[in-house]
Amino acid sequence: MKVLTDTSVIIDGRITSMVKEGELDGFEIIIPEAVIAELEAQANKGKETGMSGLEEIGSLRKLIDTHDISMVFKGNRPDRFQVKYAEEGEIDAMVRDLAEEESALLMTSDMVQAKIAKAKGIRVKYLKPEIEDIEGKRWIRDYFDEETMSVHLRVGTRPKAKKGTPGNMRIETIEDRIMDEPELRQIAHEIIERTKRSAKGFIEMDKSGATIVQLGDMRIVISRPPFSDGFEITAVKPVARVDLDEYRLSEELKERIAGKRRGVMLAGAPGAGKSTLAQAVAIYLMKKDFVVKTMEKPRDLQVPDDITQYTDLGGSLENTSDVLLLVRPDYTIFDEVRKTPDFKVFADMRLAGVGMVGVTHANRAIDALQRLIGRVELGMVPQVVDTIIFVEAGEITKVYDIKFTVKVPSGMVQEDLARPVIEVCDFETGTPEYEIYTYGEQVVVMPVEETSSEEMDPIWELASYQIQRYISQYVNGPVDCDVNSSDSVTVYVMDNQIPALLGKGGQRIAHIEQDLGVKIDVKAYGGEKKSQEMKTVNVYMESDQVVVDVGSRFSKETVDLYADGEHLTTATVGRDGTIKIRKNTHSGKNIIRALNEGKKVKVG
Repeated sequence: MKVLTDTSVIIDGRITSMVKEGELDGFEIIIPEAVIAELEAQANKGKETGMSGLEEIGSLRKLIDTHDISMVFKGNRPDRFQVKYAEEGEIDAMVRDLAEEESALLMTSDMVQAKIAKAKGIRVKYLKPEIEDIEGKRWIRDYFDEETMSVHLRVGTRPKAKKGTPGNMRIETIEDRIMDEPELRQIAHEIIERTKRSAKGFIEMDKSGATIVQLGDMRIVISRPPFSDGFEITAVKPVARVDLDEYRLSEELKERIAGKRRGVMLAGAPGAGKSTLAQAVAIYLMKKDFVVKTMEKPRDLQVPDDITQYTDLGGSLENTSDVLLLVRPDYTIFDEVRKTPDFKVFADMRLAGVGMVGVTHANRAIDALQRLIGRVELGMVPQVVDTIIFVEAGEITKVYDIKFTVKVPSGMVQEDLARPVIEVCDFETGTPEYEIYTYGEQVVVMPVEETSSEEMDPIWELASYQIQRYISQYVNGPVDCDVNSSDSVTVYVMDNQIPALLGKGGQRIAHIEQDLGVKIDVKAYGGEKKSQEMKTVNVYMESDQVVVDVGSRFSKETVDLYADGEHLTTATVGRDGTIKIRKNTHSGKNIIRALNEGKKVKVG
């Protein structure tokens, strides 16, 4: 009586369990060399499945002395091509051929393998994934109690757990002993074994040094060298499933979420309770008879079976979105929206008409919206996200309503400064708290509040810089700018450049004023330029150079040099805070002449 195993039943530990229970007494267990090669290749790549499978074979070898079985290794070792394309079925084909050659019963927990073997007339026993956890020690779940959110096991340290609720967490040492690597490897082996055997288990990622699995309601991350500096296992489990009613939302907000397909962003810091709220929203929408799906990588939201959870397809969430658009859900819960491709997928599905609820990291509610800027065209932002719900310590602390309008931004008074503006309003009161609009080439996120002149200084500095850059396109030589108010500036250029800036009949300056949204008063450099804004600098000669020491605070900046209101030159400051100009150049001669006339050189 011969039993031949494939890779799947080795990794999930099913054969070892059957031997322990005496189900295979009197059998010869054949392990194909192709299986050994596949496990070896996985282990060499740092995959936990490979290590787990090799450890299982070691455990099976030890059972030979205490049980009525024998174990042999047979078959040819696969070549490099067959190992490389193991996922396409090359190794499985070698296993089937060996089972047929040995007239052995093929045992597998791979449904595809079982169906092909049966079609080819090979005796096969398909071991279905188990619905419940296997009997015996509860392993890592033993560390959890009702208030434990996560368990942290690391080589050389005592086991720790994070307990409490979002916003009220504490770290506790749960065992007063140091964990070693063999123990952690055994726990990791059991995790992989149970994941493979469970109908509710998925290996979400298995790469060199890191494995992520979802097993029931637990998300488990196994990390090891070279990815981490030591062997570590982190398991996370929801403390409780929360109903949306427990958040004490207003009926208006509930209607906002469910009354129309929306673009909602749930934001908060790590551990604030975003995913818990996302689960509550998903269940609430499902109970309102909406078709709800999720996009997750990894899948760790705890939702009813009525809600299908999707992960990346072929390594891409963009592929997942293509499938979801064919499925046509009313709402999709996207956990987590973090990288630029994620935001683009979120925006694409939202603009296609799917209601979207995204989960993203942010320290403030407005930060969630700012993460969209630059990834989505500014004018499309309110169509992608119209509601932001900010979570802090498990509580909803801020809700924003995102609107689009054309108006004069707050702080500007002239009607001809009107432009497209995104208003970020408090949902409950309707009071605008932020305005987002373009100022020149810059996107400005401006708090809507009364500000003193001191508070406006950084804003005016930004405006001055943008205006200088813009004006420089139309004139030669230096450009300076004084911001007088939110809608009025004074621009200084060389006297001979004023006609070029004004244009025929003032048409050019009028066009610039319209583009920038401010009134511009043009003046020439000289007496009009405030002398207190200029700084006297030290000038000295060095062989064939004129050295101007303007100070390190101007390092790498482009500055203008003057002498009694006369513009001498424009130059870039070196790292050491000096400008070095050759004496025989036009600029060098200008500086030497000014010094000979007793004038002081200033920077401005």
